Amino acid sequence: MTATTPAAVCAALGLEVTPGQVEALERYLALLQRWNATYNLTAVRDPAQMLTQHLADCLAVVKPLAARLPAGRVLDVGSGGGLPGVVLAIMGWDVTCVDTVGKKAAFIRQAAAELRLPRLQAQHARVEQLKAAPFDVVTSRAFSSLADFVTLTSALLKPDACWMAMKGRVPDDEIAALPTGVEVFHVEHLSVPGLDAQRCLVWMRKT
Repeated sequence: MTATTPAAVCAALGLEVTPGQVEALERYLALLQRWNATYNLTAVRDPAQMLTQHLADCLAVVKPLAARLPAGRVLDVGSGGGLPGVVLAIMGWDVTCVDTVGKKAAFIRQAAAELRLPRLQAQHARVEQLKAAPFDVVTSRAFSSLADFVTLTSALLKPDACWMAMKGRVPDDEIAALPTGVEVFHVEHLSVPGLDAQRCLVWMRKT
């Protein structure tokens, strides 16, 4: 059965959420749809597809991330319309989103204001030029190859922290091409409610 609301997606994933978090997820989805009509934040136009392909896809990482980082600072690289950054901020993490496209960073700032998410920030910058204290987890979704991802963000990762790359099928070629000094310590398969496609998290750390 396809989950047709954010609350149903959370239930299907076994997430414990407050009414306020559910409302924020609903409002975020509506905001994304509204801005997308003008600013082309995502190629997905259909609201039902947006729920499944974007919101559910990002909510599927909440439990795996919480298992490793119950609280802390997360950097979302190439965040686009705030996926997964805004979703993770709604679910309780301190999130900085970075994107090279100004209108996408502006949208995330607007979402932070409208949804009252004081721990959500957006930076309009190239990630390799970002000036920020190192993060507990650096994540990306459809940003680049794993090698580029870790190379560009290495300076932004705390010494004992890890990378969490959201991918479709397991990217064996990308894993094989990782630079010296970076290892994959876990590949986690995800089940996304309503999505008939492979999804996984590639967890990496400095050796």
